Amino acid sequence: MAGIDIHHPHSMPIAKAREAVEDVARKLADRFDFEYGWEGDDMHFKRAGVDGNIAVTPEQLHVTAKLGFLLSALQGTVEQEIRKVLDEKFS
Repeated sequence: MAGIDIHHPHSMPIAKAREAVEDVARKLADRFDFEYGWEGDDMHFKRAGVDGNIAVTPEQLHVTAKLGFLLSALQGTVEQEIRKVLDEKFS
């Protein structure tokens, strides 16, 4: 099973960072039909072929995801898209 592990620094207050992550998750959930929920400052998301987590800390976001067989072939593309969204929202 392929995986994604991204550390992305940010300088937002943690509440603002959570709001930005929530905004992105809401849009992506509508587009890609996945479920997500918060547990403290960790957002868990899941859909067929993807199981992941975004940990929001005062200094960084830590995105991890396990990709199923079909999406593992697209790991580079998926990781690039995640980095692009993080750069847009948190840079």
